[in-house]
Amino acid sequence: MSQSKNRYQAERWLLTAEEDLRAAQVLFESNIYAQACFLAQQSGEKAVKALWYACDLDPRGHSIQRLLADFPRRAELSDAETWLELGALLDKFYIPTRYPNGLPDLTPGQVYGRDDAQRGLNAAGDLLSRCRSWLETHCAV
Repeated sequence: MSQSKNRYQAERWLLTAEEDLRAAQVLFESNIYAQACFLAQQSGEKAVKALWYACDLDPRGHSIQRLLADFPRRAELSDAETWLELGALLDKFYIPTRYPNGLPDLTPGQVYGRDDAQRGLNAAGDLLSRCRSWLETHCAV
């Protein structure tokens, strides 16, 4: 794929990540925290996948931490450990925020609260910003 097509695909993924983050914020403001956490995770996952698509690569899986650890151009991520920490935090919101059988005797809405959602929103926003910056620096068209 050409560099311009790669960048186009990356932009599509990044825009969708931004939409997910906005939706997470709306849920947060409506006190729907478990779902806000999940959409924060989705935002982070899509933002990181944008990096892969920009490099004409096919990302596999849903773990943000794994996607970052396996990113072939990881050496170009400034402060890669922070990226991994953000991914690890968001990965915790992938399954148990959606399914009651991921938690013992409780529902996601009973477990995930305001502080969890705020941490998720902050992490997703930070990761999204880092991905946008990386794309602007390494994949200028």
